[in-house]
Amino acid sequence: MLQINDLMYRLGDRLILDHADAAIPPGARVGLVGRNGAGKTTLFKLLLGELASESGSVSLPRGQRIGAVAQEAPGGPESLLDVVLAADRERAALIAEAETTNDNLRRAEIETRLVDIGAHSAPARAASILHGLGFDAEAQARACSSFSGGWRMRVALAAVLFTEPDLLLLDEPTNYLDLEGTLWLYDYLARYPNTALIISHDRELLDACVDHILHLDRGKLALYRGGFTSFDRQRREKMALVAKARVKQEAERKHLQSFVDRFRAKASKAKQAQSRVKRLERMEPIAAITEEESIPFRLPGPERPLSPPIIAMEGGAVGYGERIVLDRINLTLLPDDRIALLGSNGNGKSTFAKLLSGRLDAMKGTVTRAAKLQVAYFAQHQLDELNPAATPLRHVAALMPEATEAQQRSRAASLGFPAAKVETPVAQLSGGEKARLLLGLAAFGAPHLLILDEPTNHLDIDSRQALIEAINDYSGAVVLISHDRFLIEACADRLWLVSNGSVKPYDGDMDDYRRLVLSGGATPSRDNAAVPGGGEKADRRREAARTRTALAPLRKRVEALEARMEKLGDGIAKIDAALAAPDTFSKNPEKAAELAKMRADAAVALAKAEEEWLAASAEIEAAS
Repeated sequence: MLQINDLMYRLGDRLILDHADAAIPPGARVGLVGRNGAGKTTLFKLLLGELASESGSVSLPRGQRIGAVAQEAPGGPESLLDVVLAADRERAALIAEAETTNDNLRRAEIETRLVDIGAHSAPARAASILHGLGFDAEAQARACSSFSGGWRMRVALAAVLFTEPDLLLLDEPTNYLDLEGTLWLYDYLARYPNTALIISHDRELLDACVDHILHLDRGKLALYRGGFTSFDRQRREKMALVAKARVKQEAERKHLQSFVDRFRAKASKAKQAQSRVKRLERMEPIAAITEEESIPFRLPGPERPLSPPIIAMEGGAVGYGERIVLDRINLTLLPDDRIALLGSNGNGKSTFAKLLSGRLDAMKGTVTRAAKLQVAYFAQHQLDELNPAATPLRHVAALMPEATEAQQRSRAASLGFPAAKVETPVAQLSGGEKARLLLGLAAFGAPHLLILDEPTNHLDIDSRQALIEAINDYSGAVVLISHDRFLIEACADRLWLVSNGSVKPYDGDMDDYRRLVLSGGATPSRDNAAVPGGGEKADRRREAARTRTALAPLRKRVEALEARMEKLGDGIAKIDAALAAPDTFSKNPEKAAELAKMRADAAVALAKAEEEWLAASAEIEAAS
C-alpha cells in the first residue's frame, strides 16, 4: 500500500500540499486529478524522491519498484527494441553475467531467475508494446536517434510499461500519442497488474482505465472509488450536502445567538445563556466546498453562413514537392459539418488539414472553395509562433489596431485574459493559457471553418469541457484532429479516415474504430469496410447534425428563459426577505404594498417563463 502521511510542501510562499493524507490500496489504478497548477506533478516528484517535503512522509512496502517515464527522451544509436529491453536492468545484468561467468552453479541460478522473470519472452513483449504505441517492425529496428522528440517520448513510455513496476507513475501519458496509440494505452492500462497512479485530463482514460480517483484540491488529497464520472457525481453530492449542513448550522447559530443576546442579562436565564455561549464556541464552522469557475472559450461564428458546400474535392491530391501524400480525395464539406479525422500519425492528417485550410495547394484534381470562405487553423506547434515577450493585449491589439485600448482590453478579456493576466508576457503563461490565447487569435475573425489540431493538449478537464461547449455553440464548420476520444464523441457528427494514401468517410463509430485498432487489422481502404451496419450509423450522425442545426435557435431560447427564470427567482427571494422583516409594514406601509405588488408581478412573469421553458424543452426532447 502507498501511504501518504501529513505531507507538506511549499513552493515559495505558496502552500502546494497542506497536511495531505492518502492511502492507495495495492493493485489500484488511480487517476490523479486537479486543476492545472494544483501540484499534481509536484506530488509525483515527492513520491520519486526528487523533492524533499517540508514535513510528513511517503511509505511503500519494502522492495517495491517505482517506475516513471524518463524526463529526457532516449536518443542514442541503439534500436528502439534494444532501448526498451535495456529498461529491465535485472534482465540485462543477468544476461551480461551469464555470458561472462565460468561458474556453472551460478549460470544455473541465472537461468532459473531468467525463466522466473520471463526474460526469454521479453523481446516479443517489448515489440508488442512498441507496436501498440505506433512503431512497426521496421521502425523498431531503427536507431532511436533517428526519431523526433515526440516519437522518442513514446519509446520512453514503452520502456517504463515494459518493466511493469510495482508502482507505475504516469504524467499525462497520452500527450505524445495519436488516437490509435491512445486507444491501445486505454486497453493496456485497464489490464495493468500492479498499482498505477496516473495524472490525466483525459476523461475517457479516467473512466475506462482507473478504479479510483485521487483528487488534489487546495493542498488536500481525497480518494474516491470509481472512475471520473462516479467521482464527479460523488463530489457534487458532497457539495450539496455540505451546503445544506452549512445552512442548517447557520440557522442554529443564529437561534443560539438570539437566545444569548436576549437573556444574557437576566439572572433567571443566565445559566441557560452561558450554556448556549459554550455551544457556540464549540461549534466548528463547516467549510464550504467551492468550485472554481472555468473560463469559457469564445469562438465567434460567421455572421452569414455560406451556401453549401464550402469545400468540394474531386480527384484531389496533396503532398510536398513532387511526392504525393494523399490521392483520390472525393469529399464535400458543409457549412455546419462537425468532422473528426481518424488515422495513425504519419498517414497525412495534418497534410489534409493544410489542404483544407489553403496552406497547401492541390497537386491534381479540383478543389472548389466557397467565395469569401474564411478558415481558422489551430495546431499545437503554433504555440512557438507566439511572441514570448509580448502580452495577450499586444497580440490582440495587433489584430485590431484601429480600436481603442479599452476595446482591445475588452476583447482580450473575452478570450479569457482579464486585467490580472492581460499584461503578462507570453513566456510566463501556462501551457493551457498559451493554447487559449492561440485559439482565440485563430478564431478572431469569426471564420466559416475552424480546423483544430490537438486542441486539448495542456488543458485541464474543466477547460476541455468549456472547449467542448464552445465548439458545439460555434455556428460554422469544424474539423478535429485529436487523441481525446471524449472530445470527438462530444463534438463530431461525421468521421473521415486518413489511411492508405487517401481520405474517405468512415461509417462506423468510435467503438468500431477502437475494435479495429485493437484487433491490429488493416484500416479499411474503401467506404464501410469492416464496419457492419456502418451506413446506418453514418445516416444517424448526419441526421443528428441536421437536427442540431435546426434546434440551435430553440436551445438558445431555452438558455435565455433559464437565465430569466433565475433572475426572477432571485428577485422574488430578495422581496420575500424584505417583506419578512418585522417592521416592514409598520414603518413604511406604502413601500410594503409596493413590494407586495412587485412580488405578484414577478411571480406571474416567472410562471409565464416556466411555461415557455417547459414547452421549448418538450419540443427539443421530441425532436431529439
